[in-house]
Amino acid sequence: MFRITNLLFAGAIVALGFSTLTTHAQDKDKKTENKPNPAIKAVPRDGGWMKRHEKYLEQTQKNKYDVVFLGDSITDAWPGGGKDAWTTTLKPFNPGGYGIGGDRTQHLLWRITEGKELDGLSPKAAVVMIGTNNAGSDTAEQIAEGIKAVVMALREKQPKTKILLLAVFPRAGAPKEAKVATKDQLNKKIPQINAIISKLDDGKMIFYKDIGPKFLTEDGGLSREVMPDLLHLSKKGYQIWADSIKEDLEKLTK
Repeated sequence: MFRITNLLFAGAIVALGFSTLTTHAQDKDKKTENKPNPAIKAVPRDGGWMKRHEKYLEQTQKNKYDVVFLGDSITDAWPGGGKDAWTTTLKPFNPGGYGIGGDRTQHLLWRITEGKELDGLSPKAAVVMIGTNNAGSDTAEQIAEGIKAVVMALREKQPKTKILLLAVFPRAGAPKEAKVATKDQLNKKIPQINAIISKLDDGKMIFYKDIGPKFLTEDGGLSREVMPDLLHLSKKGYQIWADSIKEDLEKLTK
């Protein structure tokens, strides 16, 4: 009898411990679920970022672009590595660049809303490519929500502007000596993000396009010839980008 009682008591302790662990895990999951999504909260950045924003405000006042490009450092480098494609292939579209290196969805969202960066402009089309800088800290779902917030803010601010929403470009991590990152070395979160934001395409004012495969090799790898650091584009990469959206811009700017 004494032995049976001890066994029952031990069983109760084990059950209680398991229940406590389960409850703790559930509470942890709830905290994660309830945690605010940083990708959708419009916030500015510190340092020289505000000066860049102010320059864009001046740029908006002085120009009337037919197409604007919104994004991070990849967009910001059009006048640099992408200069040739910008001044030839894209020139007929009277484009204006609005990219800031390091920007995440929440920063571009602030520039559009609180920063009023595009106020006064009514471009025929806007090319949006943002989200890669969120990849290191946010989930695919959070990033997709951030991109959606940017698109919706743009629709509200520029209701007559058609949006060409580009899939987040592929990126990879590989040893410096590797000339090509293999398919397995590509960031796995990017396709997940793109699968979600592709649903924003309404065929009327928002048009989604994935040009990512055009940057890849035949076997799905990423060459440093196109992206030297496996993230930012080379001159060749920018030409691929320009050529890939030329027909889309022709349709959207009619």
